[in-house]
Amino acid sequence: MINTNEVNSLIKLLDDPDQEIFQHVHNKLLSFGGEAIEYLEAAFTEAFDPILQERIANLVHEIQFGILKEDFKLWLHGGAFDLLQGVLILNRYQYPDLDEQKVINQIEAIKRDIWVQMMHEGSPVEQVKLINHVFYHIYGFSGNTTNHQDPQNSYISQVLETKKGNQISLAIIYSIIAQKLDIPVYGVNLPQHFILAYLDESMQSDFESGILFYINAFNKGAVFGRRDVDMFLNKLNLQPDRQFYEPCSNTDIVKRVLRNLISAYENLGQPEKVSELNELLAITEE
Repeated sequence: MINTNEVNSLIKLLDDPDQEIFQHVHNKLLSFGGEAIEYLEAAFTEAFDPILQERIANLVHEIQFGILKEDFKLWLHGGAFDLLQGVLILNRYQYPDLDEQKVINQIEAIKRDIWVQMMHEGSPVEQVKLINHVFYHIYGFSGNTTNHQDPQNSYISQVLETKKGNQISLAIIYSIIAQKLDIPVYGVNLPQHFILAYLDESMQSDFESGILFYINAFNKGAVFGRRDVDMFLNKLNLQPDRQFYEPCSNTDIVKRVLRNLISAYENLGQPEKVSELNELLAITEE
């Protein structure tokens, strides 16, 4: 437990004009980690000095970002098995106080509404049609075509609220729901467009042979085949490569989310965010 009086006394010194004193106080508060946040937030609401408010806000962000980095490392080094957990960690970058259980409940609700209608074993295409009906027509999810570069398109909590997202965020939600229903739908890292593949898990041996068809989550779950991927790559003047056809890892998915966010914040002219997100991207390469 940290000493309440000590923390509050240190917080009062955060606006000290002496840079050496400020740095010492800043580092001491930083060393308390997450335990200091509630004291800092309480002091922020009582502060009238804009310099003190700014320094408190920056320190809270620094502590939260440090915790996020550690959680992200643990998720990666633990095998990155739970995609939802990974994207929830990234979501905390912009929304540190997010109620993660709310996001989990929203996804469970969509899954339940699909499951209720899956009363009989349908073919893979019928399963996808049913998911599409609930996901796009009942819940109203769609690709954000008017403001595609908005960073909000990459935060799962915001996509679930607004029902609008980019290729990868819609594909992530779609695949998480499908996998919760034991439907083998996985992300494929196609250049300039993230898609999904429906796997026939009984014949997953040779190159790409286990894929029955592909799904475009950005275009209301449209189903298409390998030849369409060939034509898309041809338009981009890219040679066919195994990684463009087959499911990618959860680590690859979060790397792509991070790159989207970096690009979005570069466009908005926010170099501090770009720098921090590049730190997170570097962790994936460790």
